[in-house]
Amino acid sequence: MVSPMPAVPVSILTGFLGAGKTTLLNRLLKDSDLSDTAVIINEFGDVSIDHLLVEASSDGVIELSDGCLCCTVRGELVDTLADLMDRMQTGKIKPLKRVVIETTGLADPAPVLQSVIGNPIIAQNFRLDGVVTVVDAVNGLQTIANHEEALKQVAVADRIVISKTGLADASERDALTARIRTFNPRAPLIDGDSDEAGRSALFACGLYDPSSKIADVGRWLQDEAHHDDGHHHHHHDHGDHHHDHDHDHEHNHHHHDVNRHGGDIRSFSIVHDRPIEPMALDMFIDLLRSAHGEKLLRMKAIVAVADRPNRPLVLHGVQNVFHAPERLAAWPDPNDRRTRMVLITKGLTEDFVRDLFDAFTGKPRIDRPDAQALSDNPLAVPGMRF
Repeated sequence: MVSPMPAVPVSILTGFLGAGKTTLLNRLLKDSDLSDTAVIINEFGDVSIDHLLVEASSDGVIELSDGCLCCTVRGELVDTLADLMDRMQTGKIKPLKRVVIETTGLADPAPVLQSVIGNPIIAQNFRLDGVVTVVDAVNGLQTIANHEEALKQVAVADRIVISKTGLADASERDALTARIRTFNPRAPLIDGDSDEAGRSALFACGLYDPSSKIADVGRWLQDEAHHDDGHHHHHHDHGDHHHDHDHDHEHNHHHHDVNRHGGDIRSFSIVHDRPIEPMALDMFIDLLRSAHGEKLLRMKAIVAVADRPNRPLVLHGVQNVFHAPERLAAWPDPNDRRTRMVLITKGLTEDFVRDLFDAFTGKPRIDRPDAQALSDNPLAVPGMRF
């Protein structure tokens, strides 16, 4: 019997055509900390892993000079991940410390994320660590305005690398930063020319700190909500007004194409200070994903559940696909045991999601006339099993 192996962290590297993913990837592969890494490339013709190639085998796995592996996706991404796990378990390759999936420039990131978190076998052996998106400082603003896939790549990112900063003037960089912050106020922005962009730590976006292996909720959520009053959270420092109820119809007020595109994408957080009943949480998540999943670009959450309040639940979803809920051994900060959810939505308002949450958690908002209607909704598909 093969002994179970720890889940391998998976990083998604995405960005639109010409953004500079290949350049960044080649820099990163020079970092010795990425020596035991598998790089999976959606379309091999898209990317050239320069100067590192040693030999290519017939099955599409390429061994790099520093011990990395490079795989081309000939079939489904799930099959490639399953093949890597089989190779590790049978000793054909040494255990991997990380998998990096480089997506094609035109790709919607959702199917790639879903491949990692949605398949039970894959999710048991691999864990989604985070999404790194590369944005071109010169053309990024126009690319985001013209291509919804590029906008989604930025919206769901845990970290954003701004490439070609030396080729853009200050006004272009400022405009791009402001635009990114309107629909992704949390992700750190990293200069692609900096040393930070070329180190393996760029990929360490996940829940567990790579050095201590201890849960780091604040870093995973990139969420300052635990510093406020626990109800509403705004990012005034980034100029993001999409959280404001008075701006629910802000798309009617944009007069420039570059600003209109993506006007319905929002990032917001929900903080709740009491443990939630398992059935209420189950119903909220199932209604959200079954009825509105196509509008839920990404959701990350740490939840206090009433049956085991000392062991928080970790939730991670992309549209209607959710990773099986996992329990942490303990709260990382024993003084802060509040539920914190970060949601990135498209065409789904914060008010609606908050009302839905309040309806199931027994906290109807009397200022919203539709709260009772939401609580009366009979649709609750069992399945999450908290």
